[in-house]
Amino acid sequence: MSERDFDFEIGFFESVFARDKKDARIIEILGHLYTKSGKVTEGLRMDRSLVRLQPRNPLAHYNLACSLSLKKRKKEAVESLETAVSLGYKDFEWMAKDPDLQPLEGYSGFVILLEKLRENH
Repeated sequence: MSERDFDFEIGFFESVFARDKKDARIIEILGHLYTKSGKVTEGLRMDRSLVRLQPRNPLAHYNLACSLSLKKRKKEAVESLETAVSLGYKDFEWMAKDPDLQPLEGYSGFVILLEKLRENH
């Protein structure tokens, strides 16, 4: 997707979000668009909002972990991944290769989490 496409989509969803700041679908979409367009800080803000709105949503915690990882906040990222798993997140193969989690590669907390998941599944 080009920068121009991201700008158009972000603008559209920001205008929808301005009318309803509690629409979880819009928050999730905006978080994704911000992150993919390189606006990781804004994506992190949306991910935090979604977790506040849906604290039992494992995917919201997983997405938060991805944003934290991209911001090099490794300990917080692993904690969020652990929460996602405890709430039912199960796509461990993706977790091990997700490019957004690449900054965690070699980080002891992440390595231990992946080892535990492999042992238990």
